[in-house]
Amino acid sequence: MAYATLDELKGRLDWQLDDDELRIAGGALEDASDLAATYGRNWPEESAPRLVRTLVLKAAARYMRNPNGYTQSRAGDETLGWSDIGRDAGTVYFTREEIRLLEGIAGQKPGLVSVVVSSWGTKPQPRDAGRVPVDYGGDAFPMFSDEVSPW
Repeated sequence: MAYATLDELKGRLDWQLDDDELRIAGGALEDASDLAATYGRNWPEESAPRLVRTLVLKAAARYMRNPNGYTQSRAGDETLGWSDIGRDAGTVYFTREEIRLLEGIAGQKPGLVSVVVSSWGTKPQPRDAGRVPVDYGGDAFPMFSDEVSPW
């Protein structure tokens, strides 16, 4: 399962892929798609949101540009360093912001929510308004101060 195609990934890279790179690129797309399903949800391939496809392509292209996970490169007297890769070096990964986007698309944003809580099998009846049912079979227990106003 992949949320993006190999041709779409080739369009994001600035070189022609050889046979080994094509094999690696296919694996990178599958890995990125698996991560997208983990951080977001398991969308059907044909109806995945466009932003999911974009994020999968970004992660796969990032991996293809640096598959060995180098954090520093030196050629002669020039040195190039990547300090933001960290422990994800050499793997397909999503950045924190990309993970937040996937969670948002899936409706899984972390935060506080309120949940209605009720006991099993209880439905307030109009005659029992302001009263809580009891297990011992007696009259309902008054929950509010009077029957006219609940407060």
